[in-house]
Amino acid sequence: MYIKQLYTGCLSEAAYYIESNGESAVIDPLRDIDAYLEIANERKTRIKYIFETHFHADFVSGHLDLGKATNAPIIYGPGTTTQFPVHVATDGETFKIGDLTIEVLHTPGHTLESTCYLLKDATGKNYCVFTGDTLFVGDVGRPDLAQKGEEITMNDLAGMMYDSLHSKIIPLEDDVIVYPAHGPGSSCGKNLGPNTHSTIGEEKQTNYALKAATKEDFIKEVTDGILAPPSYFPINAKINKEGYDSLDDVLLQGMKALSIDEFKQLMKDDIIIVDTRHANDFTQGFIPGSIFIGLEGRFAEWAGSLLPFDAPIVLITEPGKEKETIIRMARVGFDKVKGYLEGGYADWATAGEDVDMIIDVEADEMMMDIPHDKNLVVVDVRRPTEFADGHLKNALNLPLNDMVDPAMMANLEEEQNLYVHCAGGYRSIIASSLLKRQGIHNLRNVVGGWGKIKEKEKAEIVKETSVLN
Repeated sequence: MYIKQLYTGCLSEAAYYIESNGESAVIDPLRDIDAYLEIANERKTRIKYIFETHFHADFVSGHLDLGKATNAPIIYGPGTTTQFPVHVATDGETFKIGDLTIEVLHTPGHTLESTCYLLKDATGKNYCVFTGDTLFVGDVGRPDLAQKGEEITMNDLAGMMYDSLHSKIIPLEDDVIVYPAHGPGSSCGKNLGPNTHSTIGEEKQTNYALKAATKEDFIKEVTDGILAPPSYFPINAKINKEGYDSLDDVLLQGMKALSIDEFKQLMKDDIIIVDTRHANDFTQGFIPGSIFIGLEGRFAEWAGSLLPFDAPIVLITEPGKEKETIIRMARVGFDKVKGYLEGGYADWATAGEDVDMIIDVEADEMMMDIPHDKNLVVVDVRRPTEFADGHLKNALNLPLNDMVDPAMMANLEEEQNLYVHCAGGYRSIIASSLLKRQGIHNLRNVVGGWGKIKEKEKAEIVKETSVLN
């Protein structure tokens, strides 16, 4: 028996490769499937099945491309309907992979078709369970992702999840390993723990949701304080249900090197320029109107949350990072990349074309400026929960997620001197690029963000809410 977790940090996503006696299976593959094919090739095995735990909302799955490459059937849980061929399993149905057996456990709650897969070893003993978005380390899946057309409430789904957990998951032996679809940082739960696997016993002892005394308590616990899902979730769920273009076709279109003249011609149209270089490089100079989303952060998540899916996109990347950028965008459903600037920003600047930049300031410099500048406004782009835990007095909370709507920036005035910060410096540069794209240029990025600000003696920290709206 061989099990490998393939974890993708920027999406907090875990896919799984399972193998026994020359046969293998993949659970919840990403859209870029090369890693799974390479493992199977290296280990000289045949991918026999592709299992999906549910219609993923936070990424585009690789089930279609992997199915075409291997001729393996795509397995979904009971109640699944798609626009492409799949095997809809029944609750309790089993599949053989060499000496191993996988049993289908239908666990509605996160979504209606949500299904866990219980793996039994060669002796028939329960060894591990692949829980998808039903059970995480320290958390459970959010119950508010009912798809369009489903007449069901968040409380209904939470109640279903309680029943699923108590009938299918909690009764498993304490030593059964829990392999979830996501780890810390994922928006598919409220607050996932720091690890990417656990055991049934550990979860029964430590997971807040499994400690709820009654079904009513459970529903209250898992729905209380849940934030709105990222805006791209329903789009990705729809793509996974209805199908998508081959990644090879997306790469063929996106890997077009554009000359400066070609790039400028595209700029005349309604096109989105995405700059994925490191934050430090972006602030020193960029093409006016560019949106910064650096590959070093949670790139795909922020791309999905902030960029339109129906607009053509052109890229500015670090040389050699063009393909990686296109793949990581495709993971969350972006198929309209029209190419990248050949030679990148360096060639653009060398050619004498117009450039813009973002002024960086240290936290102590901002603290010195605050008492002397009556027009200074601190713009905190962290999430409302982060803001509520502590922020500078009189700071405005303009969460980065909300900046997808330009109207959210309409209350900012020309005479204001904006000092923009987040927790550590990545989100504030994205926010600054969005502000500049809206014609708001009188701003500075606070290096190190809240992590540096709260260390300053003069920082007057409060815990009251002041949201810009």
